Amino acid sequence: MQITMLKGKLHMASVTQAELWYDGSCAIDSDLVKLAGLREFEQIDIYNVDNGERFHTYVILAEAGSGTISMNGAAARKVQVGDRVIIAAYAQMDEAEASHFEPKLVYCNKDNTVERTANTIPVQVD
Repeated sequence: MQITMLKGKLHMASVTQAELWYDGSCAIDSDLVKLAGLREFEQIDIYNVDNGERFHTYVILAEAGSGTISMNGAAARKVQVGDRVIIAAYAQMDEAEASHFEPKLVYCNKDNTVERTANTIPVQVD
């Protein structure tokens, strides 16, 4: 049996651009792409923390070190510049692989610099 696991994410990244008339996609600073274990043209889910929108698109590369998070095409209608988003990618794997798999989690500051990285999320308590 195959299960879907979180592969990597950028947590609380800030949208820097919204380009309606550009090829539909999400341009992401290539350093952040690498750190989160993502790939160019990989499908991603975007969760807009500011307005609750959730949508799919794919990764395109933006200049390394630029801090760019640009929603392009139809995705540009789902965000405003400055919105905080979670960008997540998932992978299919079997139970054996999932039992030792560790996702790449990248926590961003408001300027899209890296606050920290991790591969676990603390247990939620009341």
